[in-house]
Amino acid sequence: MKKVLTIAGFDPSGWAGVQADVRTFEAFSSMGLSVITSLTAQNRKVVKAVQAIPPAFVKKEITAVLSEFDPDAVKIGMLGSFGNVTMLTRFIRERNLKNIVLDPVIRSSSGHPLLEKKGVTALREMLPLATVVTPNVPEASIISGAVIKKIKDVEDAAEMIFALGPANVLIKGGHLNGDPVDVLYNGTGFEYYEGKRIRAGREILHGTGCVLSSAIAAGLARERPVGKAVADARAYLIKTILRRLKED
Repeated sequence: MKKVLTIAGFDPSGWAGVQADVRTFEAFSSMGLSVITSLTAQNRKVVKAVQAIPPAFVKKEITAVLSEFDPDAVKIGMLGSFGNVTMLTRFIRERNLKNIVLDPVIRSSSGHPLLEKKGVTALREMLPLATVVTPNVPEASIISGAVIKKIKDVEDAAEMIFALGPANVLIKGGHLNGDPVDVLYNGTGFEYYEGKRIRAGREILHGTGCVLSSAIAAGLARERPVGKAVADARAYLIKTILRRLKED
């Protein structure tokens, strides 16, 4: 069985963070491993408070996991602090971990900051380690410095982020007007993943970025090409949203 590690935050609602990641790994018939970087007091609609776990303890978590398991892919989500970003960048480089999917969590959908400014700056130093980086439009704008209002802006931002070192850039287009289009850039060309907008409240869409990035990681663990892993992950995400709508 393939093993996939998530390094991310804890969400009490269970719809995002490490719990959502591990469920997604299991849906792709993979063993889910987890390292928690931060605790949150939140529900599906709002984040009340965030407490980052000290880098030294996060390092103990990941060291303990890797002493027994050799993950086939790693999904990185909310890191919570500058210290965690810098420590993990060094750690991943030293251990030469493979198939890294970086979901650059900077603020919650309700607007609560989840990483301080210097942490965002440090996050750019992690980008060269990523097989795929998966920002949404606001995150891509922060990382690239670009104003993103249309697909051409997405393409420009993807090229700017690619120049920072990741092997692939997937910018999720759900924040743009009209039907969503996700754009994947690998340095030589673009792939476009078009979809139909699903009308749903914030609580239904909570954690969808976590699900997508962890599904991509599960695909990479199974040696899927990046474009195929993204397509499979998007299909799984759509099923997840529709199921949530039905069950909520």
